[in-house]
Amino acid sequence: MTYRPIILGIVGDSAAGKTTLTKGIAQVLGVENVTVICTDDYHRYDRKQRAELGITALHPDCNHLDIMQQHLALLRTGQPILKPIYNHTTGTFDPPVYIKPNKFVIVEGLLGYSTRAARDSYDVKVYLAPPEELRSQWKVKRDTQKRGYTEEQVLAEMRKREPDSDQFIRPQRQWADIVVTFYPPSDQAIDNNGHLNVRLVLRPNIPHPDLTKVVSNDIIYSKAAIRIGLARDMGKPVDVLEVDGHATAGQVLELEHFICNEMPHLMAFCDREMNPELGKVVGTTGESLQSHPLAITQILVTYHMLKATQAYQ
Repeated sequence: MTYRPIILGIVGDSAAGKTTLTKGIAQVLGVENVTVICTDDYHRYDRKQRAELGITALHPDCNHLDIMQQHLALLRTGQPILKPIYNHTTGTFDPPVYIKPNKFVIVEGLLGYSTRAARDSYDVKVYLAPPEELRSQWKVKRDTQKRGYTEEQVLAEMRKREPDSDQFIRPQRQWADIVVTFYPPSDQAIDNNGHLNVRLVLRPNIPHPDLTKVVSNDIIYSKAAIRIGLARDMGKPVDVLEVDGHATAGQVLELEHFICNEMPHLMAFCDREMNPELGKVVGTTGESLQSHPLAITQILVTYHMLKATQAYQ
């Protein structure tokens, strides 16, 4: 059959962890096999213009969603695009860049599922939904350290954006195949990124591996560090996989190997020696930490991307 890229969407509010998850998955798949697209590049206005117009970057009217749709359609058929570039440091636009898609394309940003045409372009759709307190902390850390803002400026901007977050960003959760929520254990500090738990909502839109063969399915009463069970999300029945930050390496490796055995082409990606960046996250003081919940999330999303390739072999 004609070659075409497999497209993964990763959507979530600002500083929800999209780039961290994207980088990890790209490293698992091999960066040479992955094209990464950020939908922030499709902003209609630069930072100064947004301030003058009183509009936030989260509003659909502030983005060229029609051009984004066109580019997704082109990428899906393996065709190149001339992609705009929004510079978060200067708040202005750099010259566009010629992009030719690789075997896999990861599209991450704020409004990736905002239109039917865009949603139809993805093979796998992920939505990141951390608790707002945790997202606020991540955004303050990122924007003060990397974008030159003060903490007061970041918090003021979040308050200004909240109505658009509620109206345009969070409703996109309903379109995701997997909803990812990293959250702190109740007895630990919220900034302990290496030991955050993860809750993965697995919607029946795509066929997930039968994890009940290897994971405890008593989600209500089980004290196990890794567990799965039935729940409801946005009123619809779903499976929920939870992995605690204190899960042992042995417990995590057992689950990883089960997922990998379900998809033979994934076995090489599960080799920790070959993929040392699997599950790596930057701590609050810049140190590299190992997050088992993040590793499981990366492996499961990679499983679905490779599963999608089978239909086009």
